[in-house]
Amino acid sequence: MVKFVIDQQVEDIEMPENLKLNTFLKEFHSDCSHKECDFGYYGFAFGQSPFPVPKIMQDALAKNADKGQYAESSGIPELKKAISDYNKRYFRLDVEPKDICVGPGTKELIYNLLELFHGTVILPTPAWLGYLPQIRFLRKNFHMLPSARKINPKDLEHLILRLHDRQKILILNNPNNPTGLLYSRLELEEIADVCRTYDVLVISDEIYAMTTYNISEFVSMAEIYPEGTFVTNGISKSHSAGGYRLGYVIFPKNTSEILQNFKKILATEYTATSTPIQHAAIAAFEESSEIDEYLSVTRAIHQIMGEYTYNTLLEVDGIKATKPEATFYLLANFNHFVPDFNTKKIYNSQQFSESLIVHPYHTAIVAGDSMVLERTDFSARLAFVDYNGAQAMQNYIASKPSTTSEKLEFVRQNAPRLVAGLNMLQRYILDLKKDAASIIAQKQSSHAQ
Repeated sequence: MVKFVIDQQVEDIEMPENLKLNTFLKEFHSDCSHKECDFGYYGFAFGQSPFPVPKIMQDALAKNADKGQYAESSGIPELKKAISDYNKRYFRLDVEPKDICVGPGTKELIYNLLELFHGTVILPTPAWLGYLPQIRFLRKNFHMLPSARKINPKDLEHLILRLHDRQKILILNNPNNPTGLLYSRLELEEIADVCRTYDVLVISDEIYAMTTYNISEFVSMAEIYPEGTFVTNGISKSHSAGGYRLGYVIFPKNTSEILQNFKKILATEYTATSTPIQHAAIAAFEESSEIDEYLSVTRAIHQIMGEYTYNTLLEVDGIKATKPEATFYLLANFNHFVPDFNTKKIYNSQQFSESLIVHPYHTAIVAGDSMVLERTDFSARLAFVDYNGAQAMQNYIASKPSTTSEKLEFVRQNAPRLVAGLNMLQRYILDLKKDAASIIAQKQSSHAQ
């Protein structure tokens, strides 16, 4: 028998919690023996846009299926030109195609940037669950920056002054996963002032930019701090094309030497991004009324679902939540119930997550420690995407809901699993409080005897 030894770096990496949960739910969703649980699981854990890929992109992919030749490592010229125009049109960024690199997903490109630059990484928390595994896998020095809701510039400066590496790398996620919050221009300017003072490099992950509910409010960090910002973006969230695996990174002007080194990484690690996919992505970034309507409709539906999720959670006394301004996530805070959790011997957020999966709740969330929060922080990310996106789009276009009651009815008609899942979450909290009270009463009765 051949003995295989896994590298310790790989051994130390954990599967991201959202992917692990999604795999678990697919494999075991029918294991529950209770007949009333044939619905499977309510999915708040996996953040994937539920809408179909725009038809114009599907057609472009089919049309270019014969493109079997290798592309340039940094992307085909037509795509980089389309991305350049897209960023000028939507984000007011004067981007030259030569300063753009295309890769197989924004996640991969962030990893490549972390490979490229020496220095200490500053990771604001709560954070998307993919950053920390990459940082650890690359054995980068890193420091957490607890930020509650958003980065506090004074806290950022205090942390920078304690770091000894000549170069510091701030990961900025805007709009933010897991909170769904958006940084204003003023907030970005204050952060940029600190970064400019201390020559901090910023990796600005803007993958959710086009999901901003009021798109006019989105501001790219590259507009505020162009000399030090590397923007990553793509088509997985805004265009519901996560499976296409295509992203891009924008380099600051006059960084040609750095760009050449980056291209060496791309050529070494994956040669080039899929050529047919690149041609399909051109359709995503080129100006068209079809894409504009698609983005407008999907943003509006995300907002309706987000407002419903937020308002429903707040119906339970003690639950706090961020009100999303973009994305399809919010961060719910259940710390008010810590005494009840502890009474039931639930001592950390992962145990909370596990207790929600079991019968009768069958509800999947991403727990706080997976977002680089303390294990004893009973916060959770909820992705409000458990519905048929194609049906919701069709019904929205047929009759756009405008009043509060119309929006409520729209959710009930188009997202029954979202409604049922939130009701189940409310039931869980009520059961938690009732069970905890019963345990305490039993203990008091036992002591009295």
